Amino acid sequence: MISGVLLDLAGVIYDGKAAVPGATGAVARLREAGLPVRFISNTTRSPKQAVLDQLDKLGLPVTDGELFTPAHAACEWLRQHHRSPHLLVHPDLVRDFHDLADSEGLAVIVGDAGEAFDYPALNNAFRALIAGAEFVALAPNRTFKDADGKLSLDAGPFVTALEFASQRDAIVLGKPAPAFFLSALASMNCPPSQAVMIGDDAETDVAGALAAGLGQALLVRTGKYRPGDEDRFKPPPTATVDDIAAAIDWIVATRRSEATQPLL
Repeated sequence: MISGVLLDLAGVIYDGKAAVPGATGAVARLREAGLPVRFISNTTRSPKQAVLDQLDKLGLPVTDGELFTPAHAACEWLRQHHRSPHLLVHPDLVRDFHDLADSEGLAVIVGDAGEAFDYPALNNAFRALIAGAEFVALAPNRTFKDADGKLSLDAGPFVTALEFASQRDAIVLGKPAPAFFLSALASMNCPPSQAVMIGDDAETDVAGALAAGLGQALLVRTGKYRPGDEDRFKPPPTATVDDIAAAIDWIVATRRSEATQPLL
């Protein structure tokens, strides 16, 4: 039984500043069907409010509680572990960390810093790590689809470089960390086995969701998807579909089939 849906954003709901064709209507169909929805994004360049504003401009109003971001998870982690952040993130994301109380302990927080990934910034983060700071990665994504339509380096390669240099393993808070998926599901009281994830990243969205115990995960051929992605990572997608509209068709058809199956 499908009782809840998790949706990635970039590459699934929108591509750059434009909505993926059919995306807003597809989300409306989910809501009309009475299926709770949560939006879980690994974006680490835009603050949470900017993402909410972008969705609203696309005609898709989303509440604060329906959107889960790695920066929000990091702030919760910092409070729970009494750490102050040493930020290696995009300048636009800094505002999401502004209300944290100072703590004696330190944690290096790495996101997609973009042009801020220069040698001094990386070296300062490295020095903080070897001095004993905790190591937190907002997301380990290898690439993202850039404004020019081509793939660009995401935070993952820089996290790996710091892991290699410091001989430390980062704590990952965004996808594919199981806790990130499970916290979104818990907010709508949906058991993992009854959830579906829809994403364009076969590794972090799809394989990550299935490894976290979600019942099904769909890979869309939009956004960063490249031919053959469905065969590159394990577990493989439950299904690979053209776009979010086709993914919702799949969910609706699956629920209809489940409803007509005889009880044993």
